[in-house]
Amino acid sequence: MLSILIPTWNNLPYLRLCVDSLRRHSALPHEILVHVNDGADGTLQWVREQGLAHTHSGGNVGICLALNQLAAMARGQWLLYLNDDMFCTPGWDRELLAAAGRCGPQPVFLSSMLVEPARTSNVLVNVADFGGDPAAFDEQALLRYASSQRFADIDGAASQPTLVRRADWQLVGGYSLEFGPGMSSDDDFLMKLWLIGCRTFRIVGSSVVYHFACRSTAKIRRNKGGRTFLLKWGISQQTFKDLCISRTGTAQGGEAPNLPTGSWHDRIKRVGYAAAGYPLSDLAKWEPDLPRLLEPGAGQGDQGEETPGS
Repeated sequence: MLSILIPTWNNLPYLRLCVDSLRRHSALPHEILVHVNDGADGTLQWVREQGLAHTHSGGNVGICLALNQLAAMARGQWLLYLNDDMFCTPGWDRELLAAAGRCGPQPVFLSSMLVEPARTSNVLVNVADFGGDPAAFDEQALLRYASSQRFADIDGAASQPTLVRRADWQLVGGYSLEFGPGMSSDDDFLMKLWLIGCRTFRIVGSSVVYHFACRSTAKIRRNKGGRTFLLKWGISQQTFKDLCISRTGTAQGGEAPNLPTGSWHDRIKRVGYAAAGYPLSDLAKWEPDLPRLLEPGAGQGDQGEETPGS
């Protein structure tokens, strides 16, 4: 069973579509868990009406804290981090789990093949416009497209949604709070997985997910995640990806270092960052009242019963 973790922040029309796609297009029954940030747009009431297991905060606590709360409630062997503005096509889960089964017992990081309506700088996604919002969404056209494509797997790449073993999530401590509200937290998670021996980073071509793209990140005050990553690890995100992640998809993958070291440029930049500021200033700008946004018992008590088929 998968435990599907969905953070959401006043994106009710997207969340409805997302959950609907999981219920109709999943090959297997799964556990759906939602963290509701704020929810004043009706999200909290809808999640309760749907009987979805959930946690709730009075404002936006960011993806790191939200995901960790949900992961603490999860019961499945596998955890899937899914954005609320994603729509899963038929068999998406069967293909991901089949790929995971072929990888054996070692740590793995698997993603679906994303389709987005507009071209961006992300070369790992496919571009095909089936609507930029729920009102314009053409589901039937998307399903015809997804069934007609034969996307190849991409090794040495990390994307979303994110599938990892719950045991590996717990071993690395989940998502790191210093990256709140979330910029670069994915790369930090990759680094932690690397350090426990994960060497399989793969986008599974036969698992197709439509992504409306950036419906929550467009609203937040972004933290300087690249700075935090470099100060924490002594290596830039790009150097880490080039030196480690991407090499796992090549014949030279065995040359990737177990303990990556930053370039001279990374080291000089790190000194400059350390002299100029510190990541906690990002947290203060984002939400100085963060602790008071958390509801008492939010990881345990604010939890609904799952509906059949969820």
